[in-house]
Amino acid sequence: MNSIKVTLLAIIFPFFISVAHKYYVSVTQIEYVKEKKSVQIITRIDVDDLELTLQERFDKDINLTAIDEKSTVDDFIKTYLKQKLKIKINTKEVSFIFIGKDYENDQVACYLEIENVDAINTIEISNTVLFDLFPKQKNVVKTKINSKASNLIFTTEDKNQHLNFK
Repeated sequence: MNSIKVTLLAIIFPFFISVAHKYYVSVTQIEYVKEKKSVQIITRIDVDDLELTLQERFDKDINLTAIDEKSTVDDFIKTYLKQKLKIKINTKEVSFIFIGKDYENDQVACYLEIENVDAINTIEISNTVLFDLFPKQKNVVKTKINSKASNLIFTTEDKNQHLNFK
């Protein structure tokens, strides 16, 4: 009788694992505000996945929480995003300012800004956030530039995208 239970469990267990498979998706919004000469960026990343990534890369004792968070967390997030989110405007690589973050349920919303942007004719984006730890990660980028909306999907096979507004 025990062997029947073990066999049944061996058949059913993989099904439960496949049903419980987690989706790995981040969403980034990029909007050009011409009046302010500013590119405003909000990137939303799963808090558990980002926490694990920061623990692997920087400090194994990091915990992402709104209460009693280490003072170094913002610096680690800023450093990580600067390594994994690259933007070129009009073929020139630009850097963003890390403004801050908020926790929204199970996500971290990071606020970034690129200042002094007179015009955007082209934008190139490379988004490899979480790819090193989660190969099935997909990063969705929604842009609103020069009154044109676009949706881009980044994967480990497609890490770079280009939009032309000429």
